[in-house]
Amino acid sequence: MSIDISLRDSMLKATPNLRAFAISLTNNVDRADDLVQETLMRAIANIERFQPGTNMQAWLFTILRNLFHSEYRKRRREVEDADGKYAATLSVAPDQMSHLDFEDLQTALARLPHDQREALLLVGASGFSYEQAAEICGCAVGTIKSRVNRARNRLAELMHLTDMEEDLGPDRVTLSVMHAVA
Repeated sequence: MSIDISLRDSMLKATPNLRAFAISLTNNVDRADDLVQETLMRAIANIERFQPGTNMQAWLFTILRNLFHSEYRKRRREVEDADGKYAATLSVAPDQMSHLDFEDLQTALARLPHDQREALLLVGASGFSYEQAAEICGCAVGTIKSRVNRARNRLAELMHLTDMEEDLGPDRVTLSVMHAVA
């Protein structure tokens, strides 16, 4: 199958953001890579459905999100490492405070309800506007704004943050998630 070079370049340009979003959703790099690969394969197989002139990245994020939800529905009844023995053997000694802060953020993000985490990651970490995030999630803009606001407040609570600037320090990733501007 032949694909237009400009479409291919748009897909390749979006791949790092797709991967970051997939990692955020799955909390597993290998599963995220598989999800991105499946997203790109589906996009190529259905490239005739893409409307030129529209946002390729948003289209790909929608495909990825739908694949994730399909996979999630299949896996939600699966129990992996129920007794936690395997997980207890895994450890990495952090060598920098920012790494620890990032781990705290990941842990707190994982504790957010899925819809809030998804909205926050789209707006705060991936740089989508509220309108674009609403389109990707298939809901109203007000719903996205509400989810992002609730997610930010819950993150602050989970991370025991009172003064964002003082507590978060210079970590730009964390600050962008907590203070994203649409």
